[in-house]
Amino acid sequence: MENFLLEKIINEKLLSNQYKDFAPNGLQIEGEKKITKIITGVTACQELLDKAVLLKANAIIVHHGYFWEKESQRIHNIKRKRLKTILSNNINLYSWHLPLDAHPKLGNNAQIAKKINILIKGNILPYVSWGIFERKITGFELSKLIEKKFKKKPIHLCNNISSYIQKIAWCSGKGQSFIKQACMFGVDAFLTGEISEETMHIAKEFDIHFYSIGHHTSEKDGIISLGEWLKNKYNLNVIFFDIYNPA
Repeated sequence: MENFLLEKIINEKLLSNQYKDFAPNGLQIEGEKKITKIITGVTACQELLDKAVLLKANAIIVHHGYFWEKESQRIHNIKRKRLKTILSNNINLYSWHLPLDAHPKLGNNAQIAKKINILIKGNILPYVSWGIFERKITGFELSKLIEKKFKKKPIHLCNNISSYIQKIAWCSGKGQSFIKQACMFGVDAFLTGEISEETMHIAKEFDIHFYSIGHHTSEKDGIISLGEWLKNKYNLNVIFFDIYNPA
C-alpha cells in the first residue's frame, strides 16, 4: 500500500479531522513510498524503532508519536537518535492520539469497556465514557477482573472495597484529572491509566472506587485493534510489539 493512502484510510476511519489534538495525527515522518510491513506499538520509543529496523519494516504506527505542543524544537540527545533511526532507514512514522482514544469501536475507551464487559451508555465529557455492568459487582471483584483481563494488578482506592459497583466512568491515559466530573455525574467507580497525589483524597471524599491500570496498559488495546482492522480489511502485514512499561 502507498504511504499516503494508508494515512488517508486511517484518517477516514478514525475521523481525525474532527479533533484538535496536542500533536499531529497521521503521517508524521515520510519514508519509503510502498509499505509492505508495519510495526505497531503504544509509543515511538527507541526500542520500538529498533524492532522495526531489525524486521525491515517500512512503517510504524503508534498512539504516542512526536512533535507535541510545548515540546522543545531542538533535536538533541534521544530525539536526535530516534529521528536518525527513522530517516536513515526510510521508515514511515504514523501516529494517532485523541482519535484513537475516542473511536467508538477501535478506540482505547471502547476496548476497555469490551475487555471488562461494560455496557456503554454515553459520554460525560468527550473523552470520558460511562456505562453499567449487567449485575452489581464488588470493588474486590472488579479489581480481580481487571487483573485477569489486563494481566496487571490495578491500584484500587476505596473506603470500602466490598461495596457494590454498577455505574462506572472511565478514560484511558491521564484521565485522573476528570475524576471530579465523573463523581459529580454520579458513578460508583472511575477507571483510568494514571493516578495523581490528590486522586486518593477525591475518591475517598466522594466515596467511590478508583482504579489505575497504568497509562501504557490503558492505551495498548486501541493500537492493537487498529492493527487488526488493517490486517482484516486490507490484508496488510502488521505486527504489534508490547514494549514493557509498568507506568
